[in-house]
Amino acid sequence: MSGSDEVIGQNQTKRSKVSDFLLVGQPNVGKSVLFSHLSGVRTIASNYPGTTVSYTEGKVRIEEREYTLVDAPGTYSLEPLDEAARVTIGLIDGATRIINVLDASRLERHLPLTLELLAQNRSMVVALNMSDEARVQGITIDTDRLSERLGVPVVSITARSGEGVRDLIEAVLALPPSDVELSDEHPKPAQHPHIPARHHSDSATGHAHMDRAEVWRKVGAITGEVQTLHHHHPTFGQWLEMISVHPVWGSLVALLVIAGTFSLVRLLGEFLIGGAIGIVGEPWLTLPFGTEALFDALLKPPLMALSRALDSGTFLHGLLIGHLVDGDIDFMQSFGLLTSGLFIPLGAVLPYVASFYFVLALLEDSGYLPRLAVFLDTLMHRLGLHGYAIIPTLLGLGCNVPGILSARILETRRQRFITATLISIAVPCAALQAMIVGLVGDRGVFPVLIVYGFLALTWFVVGVILRLTSKGTLPELLVEIPPYRLPVMSNVLRKLWMRISGFLREAIPVVLGAVFVVNILFQFAIFDFIAGLTSPVVSFLWGLPEDAVVPLLVGILRKDVAVGMFAPLSLTTAQLMTGTIVLSMFFPCIASLVVLLRELGIRDWFKSLGVMLLAVTVVGSLANLVTARLPL
Repeated sequence: MSGSDEVIGQNQTKRSKVSDFLLVGQPNVGKSVLFSHLSGVRTIASNYPGTTVSYTEGKVRIEEREYTLVDAPGTYSLEPLDEAARVTIGLIDGATRIINVLDASRLERHLPLTLELLAQNRSMVVALNMSDEARVQGITIDTDRLSERLGVPVVSITARSGEGVRDLIEAVLALPPSDVELSDEHPKPAQHPHIPARHHSDSATGHAHMDRAEVWRKVGAITGEVQTLHHHHPTFGQWLEMISVHPVWGSLVALLVIAGTFSLVRLLGEFLIGGAIGIVGEPWLTLPFGTEALFDALLKPPLMALSRALDSGTFLHGLLIGHLVDGDIDFMQSFGLLTSGLFIPLGAVLPYVASFYFVLALLEDSGYLPRLAVFLDTLMHRLGLHGYAIIPTLLGLGCNVPGILSARILETRRQRFITATLISIAVPCAALQAMIVGLVGDRGVFPVLIVYGFLALTWFVVGVILRLTSKGTLPELLVEIPPYRLPVMSNVLRKLWMRISGFLREAIPVVLGAVFVVNILFQFAIFDFIAGLTSPVVSFLWGLPEDAVVPLLVGILRKDVAVGMFAPLSLTTAQLMTGTIVLSMFFPCIASLVVLLRELGIRDWFKSLGVMLLAVTVVGSLANLVTARLPL
């Protein structure tokens, strides 16, 4: 339940709740999971009139129309023997359509409640939830035959992965709505029992009871006719599909995938740069391979000759070569157009970008990313955040530009503003993540976790604040989940090349332009003036040297390149973590800023920038206080 949930007092209304869709089922059949898929997070927890038993209400927006969805308390029967049953019976009065949720792996146990619901003669669909678990257990249910026996549509679903949920919605919408039967004369819940006998006010006596022996005879006959049991060993893919979206095991899978992604990106990136084989700390093995060796062998000799010809004190030398380190060119620190201007994008950033995009393509083509979306959607709903925004957020992890653009699929201006702002503030793109893993990861795994922890916490807190300070409803998330499959390497490599070529087209001009501008600022002492203006924030609040303003400004042009510019500043581990956090939040790249302006409009764009400045000032200050006290 979200932090904005409202609790309505039990005496606020005397009428049954009117609902377009009513979820009814026994406890632990996955109704709440299905509810979270169908509704947004702005739910209302209400006590039923005259009781202390609550139900949950939400909204479902389908094809520009909004429907009311109510999740009734779990009950094993409509016999009005307890409060939960009485509330469920009362909610049936106001329901135009009923969704009866069953556990497909325990069909016989759940059908008695279904028969009681059928006796109400109301529009109803049966949702066979947990169909994946039934398949794993070797249970096959003939849904067409079950539908014939029950006389209502039957849809097989897996609520936690979204399988069949779209078909369920189509089946529900195809039903004619039942008449709403509310009574002011008899305001108590349970105005009608499981077999209605009209014109009786006493819900405990004004109905006919179903013969239990007859109920179980009918249930046994139906189950035997529609259900087939066979010996079945689940495949590894089926087993993995089930646990990867499981509420508990899914989190472990997500952590393992994230850890594996970090390890593989780090392993490939370090190997491509320096021939080192290792993940953290000292490399296990170093081979004579990598971009560093290539630049030293092919580019350093002619550049050193050019340096001697230009004279190290001249303006042209500073512009093209930069400054010498111990009389030699250091491609990371010299900061000339032909030295750092070429090495940073090609020798330092590109290997990590290629590694990250390669791993990302494997995750995409294997089918895991949609499952990660479903898993995070459930988690976000529980935290009271907008589940539907996970799709733009995941795209933003690749690049903020398509992430912000995809926010237009959200239905309201409020949703687009919140999602786009959060992406711009706390969702690092693939290239930036590559450099975080590469540069910060060189100091160990713990600093990387601290950086991501601060960004994740910022995303959460800012998201909650924005949600609480704005009004509106949030729609459902319906995602088609593909089966797991082995990635086709030709497709992976094709996708990798497309992304790398796009990076090169963007990065090299930006880096060369940034290096040129920074050189001009240095040589004309303009940088000293800017550094002096920003020192109260950069040095005092964030604990960074004044020179750190350079990567912060370059970050508006290219974030990943800017992180690489921290390398020559000799930052402590605490400063590097704080600087990376600040840089990640300090405005998105120029392309993202332009897209953000186009998508939000000028007024919301300035509001978004204001949120960014306030967030980075506060979070940067907190990061400085926290990291300075960590045992690094």
